[in-house]
Amino acid sequence: MLRYSQNFPIAIVEAKKKYKLAADGIQQAKDYAQILGLKFAYSTNGTEILEFDFLTGLESKITKYPTPAELWDRLNRAEPIKPEIQETFLKPFLPIPNKPERYYQTIAINRVVKAVLEGKKRALLTLATGTGKTTIAFQIIYKLWNNRWNRNGEYRRPKILFITDRSILVSDPHAKDFSIFGDARCLVREEGLPSSREVYFSTYQSLAEDNNRPGAFRKLPRDFFDLIVIDECHRGSASGDSNWRVILEYFNTSVQIGLTATPLRDDNKDTYVYFGNPLYIYSLKQGIEDGFLTPYLVHRVVTETDATGFRPEEGQLDDNGELIPDGIYTTPDFESTLSYLPRTKAVVKHFYNFMVK
Repeated sequence: MLRYSQNFPIAIVEAKKKYKLAADGIQQAKDYAQILGLKFAYSTNGTEILEFDFLTGLESKITKYPTPAELWDRLNRAEPIKPEIQETFLKPFLPIPNKPERYYQTIAINRVVKAVLEGKKRALLTLATGTGKTTIAFQIIYKLWNNRWNRNGEYRRPKILFITDRSILVSDPHAKDFSIFGDARCLVREEGLPSSREVYFSTYQSLAEDNNRPGAFRKLPRDFFDLIVIDECHRGSASGDSNWRVILEYFNTSVQIGLTATPLRDDNKDTYVYFGNPLYIYSLKQGIEDGFLTPYLVHRVVTETDATGFRPEEGQLDDNGELIPDGIYTTPDFESTLSYLPRTKAVVKHFYNFMVK
């Protein structure tokens, strides 16, 4: 792998033994380049060098490798990166000991950072469950925050909201991945919305409004956030009739980045309409082929709660002390609209017994 900067790969080289031809490795180099999102592929046996340029579609024999600057210049002529953003774009990610970014994470981070720096207002990443979307979100947020990017070009750190639909997806990143932000962090459920912080973590439920209360988000000016990162964005935030969608529309001057593991299908079309086509897709199939994910076996379970539905008692509150809306909740609602602990325990117990057999 050849890199123009620490976190910007620019070419791939396939090295063959001296008794083989360089041509024996060029297809392999091209395959790697396409997986890695690179435009230049090389194959060599130590004596001859073949180059394939995806920008021109030409394969040629060369006597020496281009310099990093020459490759960057060729790439930049075909796919221009504005001069005013190049310095920030090429700055390194935050190194995390014993946790280097996987190749697809690097691609996703770079594509989103480039889109944000170029002024794109919405972006979407689709990556399979278990591929480290939180790591991707952290590096995007840290790079923009550390380099004082904001939508107005002022000399200040940005105001950022990380929002999702489940408490564990907020509290866990806040306490672990994002701990380096220190007192710049704010866990909204516990601390409210102090205007002095820079990176806010919240569920939709902590901010949302309903017939009984105004939304907490309305306490802030509409232009308060520079960036909003929406994890599990297919879970209703982009749906036109969702009461969570109003949060994103209220902060409509912010750049909004959606993260999802769910490919486009009929029941989540609103997500793809709202955010647009994904800047990058890393599928379950690719993750299994790469060895990052394990092949799975489907084992269906129907609990009594799924069979009969769940209806909250009158006035029943959730773990956040908020009223659970009346209605009958069925399988499509569980782990989407709400989590019902007795059902979860029953499924886990069944799964455990199934695995130990």
